[in-house]
Formats: sequence, C-alpha cells, structure tokens
Amino acid sequence: MTDHSPAVAERLHSIHERIAAAQRRAGSDAPITLIAVSKKQPAAAVRAAADAGQRVFGENYAQEGIAKRRELDRDDLLWHHIGPIQSNKCADIAAHFDWAQGVDREKIARRLGAARGEAQPPLQACVQVNISGEASKSGVAPDATEALCALVAEQPGLQLRGLMAIPAPPADGQPPQADFERMRALFDRLRAAGWPLDTLSMGMSADFETAIACGATMVRVGSSLFGART
Repeated sequence: MTDHSPAVAERLHSIHERIAAAQRRAGSDAPITLIAVSKKQPAAAVRAAADAGQRVFGENYAQEGIAKRRELDRDDLLWHHIGPIQSNKCADIAAHFDWAQGVDREKIARRLGAARGEAQPPLQACVQVNISGEASKSGVAPDATEALCALVAEQPGLQLRGLMAIPAPPADGQPPQADFERMRALFDRLRAAGWPLDTLSMGMSADFETAIACGATMVRVGSSLFGART
C-alpha cells in the first residue's frame, strides 16, 4: 500500500505558503479557504491530507464522495460537492455533503432544499456562474445570477453563501484573469445590492494565485496537492 502521507503533507505546506504569498502581493489579509479536491484520489490520500491538517475536501461525484466520507468517518471534516449536479443526485448531496457549489438552475435549488433533512443545518450553497459563456459548461448566465441567488435564499434547506465559477482557460494558456475580474465585479455588485455573500470560489491548481489576486475567498486545488489522479 502506498504511503501518501509525506508527499501530501509537503505539498499541502507548499500550497499554504503560495496562498500566503499571493495574499501578500494582493495586500490582503482576508482568510482564504483551501478546498482539497479529492476526485479520483484514494481514501488513503485524503486521510493523509486530513492528518496533515486539511479539513475541507471537494468531490465532483456524489457516490465517490459519500464513500470516502464514510470510510474516513471523521466529524472534523467538511465536504463540498463541486460542479454540475444531476437532478437524481440531489437527495444524496443534500443528505451527505456540507456544501453544494454547483447550484446552476431553479430545479436543482428547489430539489436540494427540499431534500435537506430538518435535523441537519442548512446546506451551504454557492451559485455557479458560467462567466466565460461556454455552451458546454454548467452555470447560470451573469445577468441571471441575482434571480437565482434570490431563489436559493428562499429555500428553507439552503443557506446562500456566494458564487462559484470555472472559467475557460484563455487560448494563450495564461490564467483567466479577465474572467476572475468579472466574477469579482459581479460578486461586489450583488453584495452592494444587499445580498449577504461571503464566498467567492474560483481558482484551481494552475491559477489559484491569480484568482486570489482578483478577490477569491476560496480556492479548489487537486493535482498540486495529490498529484495525478489514479
């Protein structure tokens, strides 16, 4: 069995140093939440990250995330479902995850809210915005974001926390800074309109430092922490 602990712990330390450096360059001391994206990674790697101090994990596939949560059986970890949410997975996500970051349409918001158990705290929700306008990508259009935020806020089983985006990488291979800046502008505009948003989730392994410079409060890092997916 592979011992993931030393490599994962070292990478986690390096990522935290890079986050701190990005904050210093941006002149910001606002807290940044690191989500360890553990999609397609073995539970042993997730456990190694948890043992090294990581507390927030992200999964793209509901059943995979549920299985890892059960295997680790730790009450001190938070689990985010990231990305597109299928209608038939809403009940599982509402029951077993702490956050849903891919709320992109009315039906999903209503189903998640209805499925969240009354004995559970509200499911923390981020509206996914298709900031780059890709036809193949999930997410609400920027000009429809406020209406979806309003609907999410109305659901008794949900708590609206903020916005999430997965911008398209530019053709030149550079970080999608313009899309990050548009997301920050949208986030600020909604806050100015009175929406109590505290989370702007954007930036992944290849571009999280640029995202922080543009105002991200939450970054999602997978390969830089765990290495290549198995």
